Amino acid sequence: MTDLPPLILSRDRVQHGLSPNELAKRVKVGSLVRVRQGVYTEGAAWKGLQPWEQYRLRVQAAAETFEKPTVFARHSAASVWGIPTIGRHHPVQALTMKNDGGRSRSGVRRHFAAPSGLAVVCREGLLVTGRVRTVLDLAAFVPFTEAAAPLDHVLRPDRARQLHALTRDQLEADIGSNYSAAAGRRIRTAIAFADALSGSPGESFSRSRIHVAGFEAPVLQQAIYDVGGLVGYTDFYWKQAKVVGEFDGVEKYVKPEFLNGRTASQAVVEEKKRENRIRATGVNVVRWDWADLMEPGKLERMLSAAGVPRRRTRSADFDAEIRP
Repeated sequence: MTDLPPLILSRDRVQHGLSPNELAKRVKVGSLVRVRQGVYTEGAAWKGLQPWEQYRLRVQAAAETFEKPTVFARHSAASVWGIPTIGRHHPVQALTMKNDGGRSRSGVRRHFAAPSGLAVVCREGLLVTGRVRTVLDLAAFVPFTEAAAPLDHVLRPDRARQLHALTRDQLEADIGSNYSAAAGRRIRTAIAFADALSGSPGESFSRSRIHVAGFEAPVLQQAIYDVGGLVGYTDFYWKQAKVVGEFDGVEKYVKPEFLNGRTASQAVVEEKKRENRIRATGVNVVRWDWADLMEPGKLERMLSAAGVPRRRTRSADFDAEIRP
């Protein structure tokens, strides 16, 4: 289960020896944070969470306040499954079986789902849509550029959670009649674009932005060699342009599974040495991070300046020689 800090419910304040005034006082000084109305957690623990972990705790807090069984969906179900999504300010999302257009109240957005054929799973003590339904819902209702990260993720085994990889056939088979024709087209387009070689949510989001901007598709995880042997595998590679693209996520400098016993500073030094070796092979290296991705047009300008080519238009996509 996700390692989350404990929640304190206002209805249980007597058990914690707290009065309403004491709760308010602790929130004011920052020793407690109100996650949602009537639900609190320790301020220091909250500040130590990553944004996606804070969101996961908000889902848990919502579940503590619901009186009836509730099925979480979309971004909320994804947070329980450990499926990455793009963005930080999503509402808690749940399902309703009443076809009244859905509704939003108290920070929870509800979406209609027909009960027939709806697979619900109990995970980490919460009712959520299954993995397939969760990523299909995201592909149907989020922008194309945000759909790649969850789909890329489920095409790979999630060994940390002991979850097997899903296949494109599995995903497409479950579209069925659950979605409108337009939503079905969006889902199939996103599935066709998904790639298990994408190594992180940042790489997935980058790849989709690169595609939408009209650049040629890069090779993923290209091995680069020099006289000393294998230098490493690049996030993106354009062979003809001799350009390597690298997404700089914070994970490689802070997460133990990426550090492999190194300190963060050692990881930074080794990454710089790796980049210098790549450049020495005559390849240009372009690096970007989350801030660059979120600034409109910045990644496009960086790749254009590096000489990354655009895709040919369909009318020019012929290798025929034109003769008078």
